[in-house]
Amino acid sequence: MTASPALPGDGQLRPSSLKSLFKIMLLGAFGAALHTSAQAQIVQAWITTGDQTQLLARGADSRFHSGATAATIIEVDPRQRFQEMVGFGAAITDSSAWLIQNKLNPQQRADLLKELFGQSPGVGFSFTRLTIGASDFSRRHYSFDDMPPGQIDPTLQHFSIDPNRADVLPVTKAALAINPKLRVMASPWSAPGWMKSTDSLIQGTLKPEAFAPFAGYLSRYISAYEKEGVPIFALTLQNEPHFEPKDYPGMRVDPAKRAAFIGGYLGPLLAKEHPHTKILDWDHNWDEPWSPAEVLKDPVANKYVSGVAWHCYGGDVRVQSALHDRWPDKETYFTECSGGKWAPVWSDNLQHFARTLVIGTTRGWAKGVLLWNLALDENDGPYLGGCKECRGVVTIDSRDGKITRNEEYYALAHASRFVRQGARRIASTSGYDQLDTVAFRNADDGSLALLVVNSAKAPRQFAVRIGQRSFDYTLPAASVATFTWK
Repeated sequence: MTASPALPGDGQLRPSSLKSLFKIMLLGAFGAALHTSAQAQIVQAWITTGDQTQLLARGADSRFHSGATAATIIEVDPRQRFQEMVGFGAAITDSSAWLIQNKLNPQQRADLLKELFGQSPGVGFSFTRLTIGASDFSRRHYSFDDMPPGQIDPTLQHFSIDPNRADVLPVTKAALAINPKLRVMASPWSAPGWMKSTDSLIQGTLKPEAFAPFAGYLSRYISAYEKEGVPIFALTLQNEPHFEPKDYPGMRVDPAKRAAFIGGYLGPLLAKEHPHTKILDWDHNWDEPWSPAEVLKDPVANKYVSGVAWHCYGGDVRVQSALHDRWPDKETYFTECSGGKWAPVWSDNLQHFARTLVIGTTRGWAKGVLLWNLALDENDGPYLGGCKECRGVVTIDSRDGKITRNEEYYALAHASRFVRQGARRIASTSGYDQLDTVAFRNADDGSLALLVVNSAKAPRQFAVRIGQRSFDYTLPAASVATFTWK
């Protein structure tokens, strides 16, 4: 039998003593609750300003209080949940990988990759894109099964990913070692030339008799990368299938041909050999939403298509939501956009990338957001044809390895550093008083992240309200902020 607890110097627990004990316990619990509540009320702010005086810098904290007095109120509602996030990042193009592998010393390389793919204080990229063969950001044009003119290889005896072993594979594997949750998607710029109407990587379309070999080619790619420890999360059958560039690999594949290829060849083959790899259609601009719609209307292709991938170079981001409304069971991804010298104003670029390509795409159901080259050099290369003034997310000076973090880096980082894979987008009001927003709840610790862009030329005061409590903030002109709290 266990004795009753006794107060010091007494040996007996009297009613008056019991009341005192309860008071002590209640006061202690209340004090602990107050402490926990106070901690929970703190809102961290991270800010990047258009004048670059603050670059993903910790701003003044705010605290929640009852009510909201500001004229502009941003409502956040965690009860309204939308898509689950795969993440944010940029493409490890041939040029990006070559620079990282060859123009940085081992310490510089390790530091940059840890910064890009590591968790805080890194920016936590968890999504990337590879090119299946060459793009315009390659040092030579190639596929993984090139043949002399006039010769074919329908059984793919000459297939090899050896062109990627010197740089793309090591860089991708290093990124995966830092972030094992990194999701890797891949897109071809062209089928091997012998599969095409031009017998060349340049221009042309896929021959009907090459449907089976090209499906096998893509499956072989997935197998080869998986053997190297790089699982391919998603695949598109063609980058920008309505564009035939004249000086770098490309291939036109109209929607009827894409539907026939996916429904009759690629879909069944991947379902058998790589059932965990998603097929995404389109991988092209917002200005022709009818094209992926035609593929999704095909009942055979539809069952193999997991989602639609979008680029930024034409049209309006709002078509993502319109297509999602028609096919809500299909996922949405944003897979390419580049900044460049054609838009030289740093502040404008920061706002555009954050407002349209991070906020706009995710409010438009994007589960993943990718920009184009992860890294380019001081001359916006290396490139071979195509874009001669595109900008990387970071610039690597090929002479000394110095890293410049460009406006795209900060726009992405305001999401990727605070919104982790598995987070859910939640409801937030947006578009009032030149303030655009998107909000997320992280799955791992329940923390919330609210991204706000102030596009005005003056500071903006606002309140953020969640339920019956709110916090106030004044955001500088032409700036981006991420607010986080639990």
